[in-house]
Amino acid sequence: MTTVILAEKPSQARSYVEAFQRSTKKQGYYIINDSLLPPDTVITFGFGHLVELAAPEAYDAKYKHWSLSNLPIFPAHYQFIVPTDKKAQFKIVKEWLSKADTIVVATDSDREGENIAWSIMNQAKVNLKQKTIKRLWINSLEKDAIRSGFKALKDGWAFYPKYQEAQTRQISDWLIGMNGSPLYTLLLRQNGVRGVYSIGRVQTPTLYMVYQRDQAIKNFKPEPYFELNAEILANQQKFVAKLDPYQRFKDEAGLMTFMQAKHVQKGSQDGLIKDVQKQAKKSASPRLFSLSALQTMINRRYHASAAAVLKAVQALYEAKYLSYPRTDSQYITDQEFTYLRQNLARYQKLVSKEIALPQIEPQSRYVNGKKVQEHHAIIMTKTVPSQEQLAKLSKLEQQVYDLVLRTTLAMFADPYEYEETTIITQVGDANFKATGKVPTKQGWKILFDNQKTDEQAPDTLPPVQKGEQVQINLQTLQKKTTPPTPFTEGTLITAMKTAGRSLDDEASVAILKDVEGIGTEATRANILEVLKKRGYLDTQKNQLHVTPQGITLCKAVEQQPLLITPELTAKWEKALKQIEEKKRTQDNFLKQIKAFILKMINEVPTQFSENKMIQSQVEKQKEIQRQAKAADEIGQCPMCHVGKIVDKGKFYGCTNYQADPPCKFTLPKKWSGKTLGKTAIKALVTKGETSKLKGFKSKKGKSFDAKLKLDGHKLSFDFD
Repeated sequence: MTTVILAEKPSQARSYVEAFQRSTKKQGYYIINDSLLPPDTVITFGFGHLVELAAPEAYDAKYKHWSLSNLPIFPAHYQFIVPTDKKAQFKIVKEWLSKADTIVVATDSDREGENIAWSIMNQAKVNLKQKTIKRLWINSLEKDAIRSGFKALKDGWAFYPKYQEAQTRQISDWLIGMNGSPLYTLLLRQNGVRGVYSIGRVQTPTLYMVYQRDQAIKNFKPEPYFELNAEILANQQKFVAKLDPYQRFKDEAGLMTFMQAKHVQKGSQDGLIKDVQKQAKKSASPRLFSLSALQTMINRRYHASAAAVLKAVQALYEAKYLSYPRTDSQYITDQEFTYLRQNLARYQKLVSKEIALPQIEPQSRYVNGKKVQEHHAIIMTKTVPSQEQLAKLSKLEQQVYDLVLRTTLAMFADPYEYEETTIITQVGDANFKATGKVPTKQGWKILFDNQKTDEQAPDTLPPVQKGEQVQINLQTLQKKTTPPTPFTEGTLITAMKTAGRSLDDEASVAILKDVEGIGTEATRANILEVLKKRGYLDTQKNQLHVTPQGITLCKAVEQQPLLITPELTAKWEKALKQIEEKKRTQDNFLKQIKAFILKMINEVPTQFSENKMIQSQVEKQKEIQRQAKAADEIGQCPMCHVGKIVDKGKFYGCTNYQADPPCKFTLPKKWSGKTLGKTAIKALVTKGETSKLKGFKSKKGKSFDAKLKLDGHKLSFDFD
């Protein structure tokens, strides 16, 4: 009776191996001996996705070259392939799966982990009905967590709907990409715009959110307004109070009319303390971290990208220091709370300041098993690193661990307490309100004393009594309305999670009920990386902006609401979730996607020909490309005298390379150990030689200086 444990990747397999008593390493698998497991047990592994959806040309060779006449591409049955560089490992996995009586799915405990495992098992053409399928579902790669997980293996078939959802997501994204990208790219090319324009079910509405924000900033017209404030002198201390109820005035005439009606004037006058209210208040510590909340906070504090944060959390998970990263929960269960409480003294040693942690009973703000579905919040594991081990981590990994550590410990600390004082001052018939906070107990905030914070120092107000006469200086201030702030990766992750609602911080998300976001905790960071890699998004000083190429894409797609509206895309996400819940079928969802694609193919060509905004942007993009091409052209080709010499990436070559006959003139980017820049290449193609250049290296490694000269198409040194 053979048991095969299928891990997602080699590092995960090694973590499992380390948790067992004895193991023997073989090529692509391990033989395991442990009292916890049946006698004949092996662990094998994938390299992430061993199996992928086939490209369109696998269905028909005609799809290799894009053509509008070939759309739509709707395969009757979807083909999956094993990439060439993964075939050797797949063969090993397939052999073991075939021999297995019991298969333990031990890939990552999430939808994508199910997709990876079931895709491998299906591609291996194993009769799964004849196998016993079990599922390892854990939140940590620690030895104890792994062994506990193997003692309580779950029914593997119970997780099959997660695979169906993940595969449906994969196929729907393939359908939209393989139809939408050729459609828009070819139509733009017909209008003279070069390049490939990529369409995605999640990436396109995400890009459009940034585009809309950029446009709102660009088109923002500041409007002047006036405020009336009171500078109050009481007990030799000044403080500022705002009009109560607060209002702003469009112009000075409106402000003056108000002041006359309230019998007040600018400048110095007498006032009366009308009311003084003091209230003791408490503030609970921040909620525990979901992945998106952690990405948002780390980006705000340290300007790290969402992908970099995910990579850091994943590394800390694989090092067994943090729990599973791809979680959308900000709660833990009683079980996690108990082990955290038991290890408090060990965690505290990693925090420089001593702090009392008396809250040793679970609080519903953090501990609620009913709100933990797949994975709990990101917290520390029982494996507590030493200071030396922490020092070996990357800077970002240290920052991530430290923030998770402090935020989790804050749950055990006392609330932050302060006294809030509100002073109402009367001038004429107008009231002015000032509010100040005085900390009375730092509580959990001691943990964050040395941390960057967005909070300002609390305003302290002087002691005053109701009925007290004070001196007032009324000031009229002219201000201007301010534009929206650009997205950062942190605020964009939050916007994706809230389906584009105008929320810039994770705390506000908790107020919303039943929010359906776009993308998942696991995919949002990758979506942003794809948009940056494809040249649609640019990061400047931690702010995200759409590039000219991205603007062209946004203008092209904005006539298709389903492609750009976060709320509508969020409904797709909700429908995908219903597949896991067995409330919807894969066929039902894919029919909706196909209907949308057909609608798009029918409508978009007409929109391109009739929409003036698209045509206007096309002309702008063509001009940008003309300027870029001119900047790239180094000089006329010295061989054919027709084409231009341009940077081809790995070498410099002639633009006439596809002519009949073709011009095959090229120049290298590196010559005798020296990189040749555009200045040197320009000199060669225009003058036939360079000035003396430094930094060449002989075969023996000696440096020397020389000119380069071009004789026909032959490059050589000139030592004269």
